[in-house]
Amino acid sequence: MTRLTRRSFTRALGLAPLLGKSALAGPFLRRGRLRDRPRLAAIGVWNRGRSNLEGVLAAGADVTALADVDRANLEKAALLLLERDLPTSRGEADWRVLLDTPKDFDGVVISTPDHLHAPIASAALAQDLAVYCEKPLAHTVEEARTLLALARTSRGATQMGTQIHAGANYRRVVEAIRGGAIGDVREVHVLCSKSWSGGRFGPESPVPDGLAFDLWLGPAAARPYSVGLHPADWRKFWQYGTGTVGDMACHWLDLVHWALALGRPSAVSAEGPPPHVDGTPEWLHATWDHAATATRGAVKVHWWDGGRRPECAGDAASDCHLWLGSKGRLTSTYSKHEVKLDDPDATYTPPEPTIADSPGHYVEWVRAIEGGPRAECSFEYAAPLTEAVLLATVAYRAGGALVVAADSGLVAGPKGVHELVKKTYREGFELMRP
Repeated sequence: MTRLTRRSFTRALGLAPLLGKSALAGPFLRRGRLRDRPRLAAIGVWNRGRSNLEGVLAAGADVTALADVDRANLEKAALLLLERDLPTSRGEADWRVLLDTPKDFDGVVISTPDHLHAPIASAALAQDLAVYCEKPLAHTVEEARTLLALARTSRGATQMGTQIHAGANYRRVVEAIRGGAIGDVREVHVLCSKSWSGGRFGPESPVPDGLAFDLWLGPAAARPYSVGLHPADWRKFWQYGTGTVGDMACHWLDLVHWALALGRPSAVSAEGPPPHVDGTPEWLHATWDHAATATRGAVKVHWWDGGRRPECAGDAASDCHLWLGSKGRLTSTYSKHEVKLDDPDATYTPPEPTIADSPGHYVEWVRAIEGGPRAECSFEYAAPLTEAVLLATVAYRAGGALVVAADSGLVAGPKGVHELVKKTYREGFELMRP
């Protein structure tokens, strides 16, 4: 580990020739401001990481440390902060260096590939750091449960990156469903046209300049680099990603879990092309069965991706929720919704809003760090949602339906299913446990 001044940091990253003298000198005069704002470390700093970096800055936090396995990404993020006259004390390729040494930050923002989420988040929570983590929260069912257990004992505020949860439309849909707009909801279909599929390891290729590939692999088994893994196609590989359902269902199923207060499913099944040991499928149809509760009847939730859609979808949008109730149907997207009642003489009047507006997805988390209310997508909410999403990948890869015990969470299914709800970790990248 090297602790760097702003000038030596930019020189180490090769940025000094790009910056004028005044750009380097200014932030030192403003360093006292750090005492007034939460200080964060960003781990994974470009692409999705850049959006999160900008989100927490706009929400009122400072970023004082960076970690990224790609030198070019680290340089770009450092330059972005310098251009905004924001102080950054450290930059590392290895996130473990930030967490294993004295810290100048209060929390971490994790924007890495899926397989690194839980090892980083668990290490941060074990040190009572605040954690913002991109979706899906974890790479396996066991990881989701472990992060929930850690979050319940940690003093760190948490939030999963499901930004659309903070939007006004989702709130109006929750109010409509809970207010009985379409009666008792018996079934929900979620349609997603996106497809992350076909991951296949190609021949060994030179590691791109500036990429610390062994650190990129992290907890995954060591293997040679092949074209297509970095920076985005890792989603197509089971070792690093979770396919389309892992990428998108935490956004789309979020609304269904929120509106219907869905807990752990009682049964999960999935169908798609024949599973491949390396790559995620071109399409997936998953089904979650949720038992009746004191406040609602039993609900069956369907997921359709890769262009597949049910007959009941009709002319619905290619990306939407289709809610089927005893009185009609409601169709919703990220930004709008529409109610159609079965009774041609009936009219629908939206209920008065009862769910307060969010101050902003990132603002929620920053305020929670400062001692405010828990963020809406804290791990208390996000971990069970992630678990349900990942159970669909388990059912698909196992090749058969799963039965899930409500209390213990024990998953029963085809032979080999228990190996799919957890994984092993390379030495040095283990999951921290409660």
